[in-house]
Order: sequence, then C-alpha cells, then structure tokens
Amino acid sequence: MACASASDSARALVVHPDLLLMDEPFSALDVLTAETLRTDLIDLWIEGRLPIKSILMVTHNIEEAVLMCDRILVFSSNPGRVAAEIKVDMPHPRNRLAPHFRQLVDNIYARMTQRAEPKAPPVEGILGSGVGMTLHHVSSNVLSGLIETLAGPPYHGHADLPVLASQLQLEADEILHLGESLQLLRFAQLSEGDLMLTDTGKRFAHLETDARKKLFAEHLVTYVPVMGLIRRVLDERPSHTAPAARFRNELEDYMSEDYAGETLKTVVSWGRYAELFAYDEQSETFSLENPGEGG
Repeated sequence: MACASASDSARALVVHPDLLLMDEPFSALDVLTAETLRTDLIDLWIEGRLPIKSILMVTHNIEEAVLMCDRILVFSSNPGRVAAEIKVDMPHPRNRLAPHFRQLVDNIYARMTQRAEPKAPPVEGILGSGVGMTLHHVSSNVLSGLIETLAGPPYHGHADLPVLASQLQLEADEILHLGESLQLLRFAQLSEGDLMLTDTGKRFAHLETDARKKLFAEHLVTYVPVMGLIRRVLDERPSHTAPAARFRNELEDYMSEDYAGETLKTVVSWGRYAELFAYDEQSETFSLENPGEGG
C-alpha cells in the first residue's frame, strides 16, 4: 500500500504539476495561431480549469507579457540580474488598445533602454568597456534600412519603440539590439523608450552607397574600440595581416567564448561593409588586401 501510494503521488506530480514552465511558447507560431493559444490559455487559467498553481513564462515579446502576466521581471545582462519587477494590475481579458495597457508597454520599453549613469566621465570616443565591449550581431544592411525608415515618414527621425517594433514585426530584444547598435555608432539615441536619429544619422540616410560606407568606417574606428584595434594592428604589421585568434583571445579576457564569437562575427560583418579590412573565412585571417571584397 505504501509503495502504491508513493507511486500515485509521483504520478500526480507529473500529470498535475504545481508549476507550468514555458520558454517562448508562442514564438514559433504564426500570428493567428499564437493569439488563439494565448487567449485559450488565459481563459483556462482564469476559469480555474488548469490543475496548476503558477505559470512561469519567458518571453521577449513585451505586449505578450503585459497581455498574459500578473507580474513581470525585467532582466539585464553582464551580469544577469533582475533589473525591475512590475505588477500588472489589470483584470483579464486585457485590451491591447486600452490607454493603461499601452502606457505599461511604453514604460517597460523605457526601463529596458534606460542606462545606468557612468561612475566616471567617459573617455571621448569610447563607450562601455573598451575592447571588451560585447557586440550583438546585427546586419549593416538592416541598420541602414532602419536609418532610412526612421528618416522617412511618418517618423521623420523620431520613433516610439513599441510602435516601430510592431510595424517592423520585431521582438523587443531585436529592436533594442538595433537601437543600441545605432546609438553605439552615434547614428541614433535611445531615450525613455524612443529612438531618435542624430544629425549624423539623418545625413547618413541621404548619402549614396560609397559615402555611407566611408561615414560608417569613420564611426566604427572612432566609437568601436575593437575595430580601431584591428585596423591599427593591420596597419602596423609589414604583412598587413593578422589571425582572428589574436583578437578572439583578447575578447575572451573580457567575455564568454560565445559572446566573443558573436562580437567577432559582428566585427567581420561591419568591417567588410565599411571596407576597413578583408577577412578570409577558411584561414580565419584579417588583411588589408581587397577590403571591399566578400562584404
């Protein structure tokens, strides 16, 4: 009897768990199916037809979080920690167009774009932690396209991030990575959930391709320390070549192997576009030979 009772208890925990864990449960679905399943899940939960006590969901979709959750934790990176805890005091079902709903979405975007004040005055031309700055891999073509979108109507250089993300069908982390990259390069400024083109960003939007590349190269060398380091090493060496391992090892002194790999991938992509250097995939070597090729 004791064994049977223990077995029944174990089976109950598996079939009727106290906690349901969901990691991006709707991200791989089409828009209509995802919305239907969100609604079904909320209905089952508020009607008490789910045999669980709590649901924990990981999502990069801010509207999804506000629509479904009663408590939202915003995480920051490097190091990973809880940056904010937000209670959602709205009854279900929730209306996406309600002013309180839109205001909460805007507030979360603002929190995610808010930066801590530096402990010391920044060195001119340097952001973050110098060569150890982590770069998220975003395409230079996508950055150029975003600048063009921001410069044109209806934005005219200034966009609300939730609205921009919705129009471009981007998740919160995607639009933030793009905004952060433009801010790093001084083509735009992130502030309180808004993305605003700088004067240089507006000028970039109206330049021809070659002039864009030249301006992009100038800003890479000035504002992305690892770019300046690579170009300086290539200029100083008689062969004008350097193995990628030389820079990967230096990056790994500041960040994880995965982040170093992503940063180096971004460096190669941006540097090729700007024609700062060439990169041979097979030998994993940077060089100044035909920098305009392979971009």
